[in-house]
Amino acid sequence: MAWLENQNPVLLAFLATLFTWFVTALGSATVFFFKTINKRILNTMLGFASGVMMAAAYWSLLEPAIEMNRATGDNPILSVVMGLLSGAAFLLLADKLLPHLHIGQPVDNAEGIKTSWHRSVLLVLSITLHNIPEGLAVGVAFGAVAEGFTGASLGAAMALAIGIALQNFPEGAAVSIPLRREGMSRFKSFMYGQASGIVEPISGVIGALLVIRMQPLLPFALSFAAGAMIYVVVEELIPEARVGSHVDSDLATIGFIIGFVIMMIMDVLLG
Repeated sequence: MAWLENQNPVLLAFLATLFTWFVTALGSATVFFFKTINKRILNTMLGFASGVMMAAAYWSLLEPAIEMNRATGDNPILSVVMGLLSGAAFLLLADKLLPHLHIGQPVDNAEGIKTSWHRSVLLVLSITLHNIPEGLAVGVAFGAVAEGFTGASLGAAMALAIGIALQNFPEGAAVSIPLRREGMSRFKSFMYGQASGIVEPISGVIGALLVIRMQPLLPFALSFAAGAMIYVVVEELIPEARVGSHVDSDLATIGFIIGFVIMMIMDVLLG
């Protein structure tokens, strides 16, 4: 742990988000073994991903942002509220503009600016939209540790990266397996699935650089990432996880609770 604390925060953010991308690729690789995925399993996995992201939004992002403001004597909530609302507004705008398709939806239900792009591209763009705030959150967390901010710890940053990696696995599978079911080759389905996670190392490096260059904005940046993640969960993951029968919905809820608890435990123990 001491060795890690002495490393360049941008490098740590890059390595951490490279790991989260790798787990996305692992999820996508399930297409080499399965052509379909049971709806109940998918709902449970998406519910789990939602729980992880919601817990991470508070324990790894919002709570540290509030503590940082208290330590510096600033208003503990103002910049956090502004950051959270800005993050949600950013994703809302991107959701309206960027062409994308939710998991399990027909191509006619594509959102954003109308386009003739294929279903595969629209599906990848949907998951890519999820991954931008996730990578940003990890980068900001590692940047905060390097700058020695109160409330930031290497363990908490690592817990955040691990939690996001865990929920990236079902997202990778949720892209590649539907594409395979529609007739795309296994390799091509895998490549599309893992491509959705490539944006995480990019946004992770950007997040770390922003913290280092503009330290006073850190509480805002943390809450911005939290707002964006909460928007993704409420707007896309939870509705997608609850499609189906009452049993399917119940499994999604159970998955959510398990994901939330696991992320909370990791953050408390490691942070």
